[in-house]
Amino acid sequence: MPKESMTPRERWMAVLERRKPDRVPMDYWATPEVTKKLMKHFQCGSSHEMLKRMHVDVVVSVIPKYIGPKLPRGIDVFGVRGKNIHFDTGKYYETVDNPLAKFHSVEEIDASYQWPSPDWWDYGSMPSQVKGFEDYPIRGGGSEPFLIYKDLRGQEQAMMDLVLNPEMVHYCLDKLFELAYQNTLRILEAIPGRVDLCYVAEDLGGQHDLMMSPAHIREFLLPGMKRIIELTHQGGARVFHHNDGNIMRILPELVALGIDLLNPIQWRADNMDRSELKRLYGDKLIFHGGVDNQYTLPFGSENEVRQEVIENLEILGAGGGYILAPCHNIQPVTPIANILALYQTGYEEGWVL
Repeated sequence: MPKESMTPRERWMAVLERRKPDRVPMDYWATPEVTKKLMKHFQCGSSHEMLKRMHVDVVVSVIPKYIGPKLPRGIDVFGVRGKNIHFDTGKYYETVDNPLAKFHSVEEIDASYQWPSPDWWDYGSMPSQVKGFEDYPIRGGGSEPFLIYKDLRGQEQAMMDLVLNPEMVHYCLDKLFELAYQNTLRILEAIPGRVDLCYVAEDLGGQHDLMMSPAHIREFLLPGMKRIIELTHQGGARVFHHNDGNIMRILPELVALGIDLLNPIQWRADNMDRSELKRLYGDKLIFHGGVDNQYTLPFGSENEVRQEVIENLEILGAGGGYILAPCHNIQPVTPIANILALYQTGYEEGWVL
């Protein structure tokens, strides 16, 4: 086995800058239940040590400290109430109350609803958060406003609003984009030159096609995303763009906006063929993810996991530009043996010769 000659951050930066790393970087996305199982398997006292044992090139996320008005239990800064919904093997925190659902106009929202202020967060703690993590890539800032809008209005109403209440969508998204912009700006200013990745995301794709029309995406989302993408680049960071499902119809416009990394490469969705993505965008995008979480990881055999990892290295990693990772959070139903097969194979086969 070759010997590592790079730190995790050096490895990531080599890929982002189109240089050769010593091996393909690997990232980790999983539910807390999975992390707990892996820590038990490795008999580790921390998730960081567990990830080192699996040769994961850990990304460190930084978040400013909340100092705003005291929040009631179970309610977030947007007034959204949530609770843990349990299922057979774990739990997810889901929205159960939508604070803007009752409103019928912008005027009603403006008169009755308090939007969070960026002053509700303390950015002075940012330098201490990155201290000691010089060898790891740092992620901070970014945006995902339509996800919040769906929580504020309710998912069904939010989608209907695109057609029935466009002025409300514009008003709310303007507020959410501005908050995200100011948050990102203050993070970049608090730790200049230390942020490597900003998470600029939206879940626009379903299994078969986009979940909203390209026209609506262009009208409501692309202008705000463009502003944050430009800010990210001005701050010396790269844009990590998360977008599930089949997004092929809007991907050219996202690339034109300036996204740098594309996650999660959900290739079992229609029209998301890995070879075609590499052919069309391999010189424009860094691919992140690609290990299937719909069938292969939770229900496939160890050999199927190994084979898929090798395929991803050969297809998405051809000539560079790939970071190996699951295509979404690894779920608790996933066998530990399959997770180990993912990272063992990536480590054994990912050396760049």
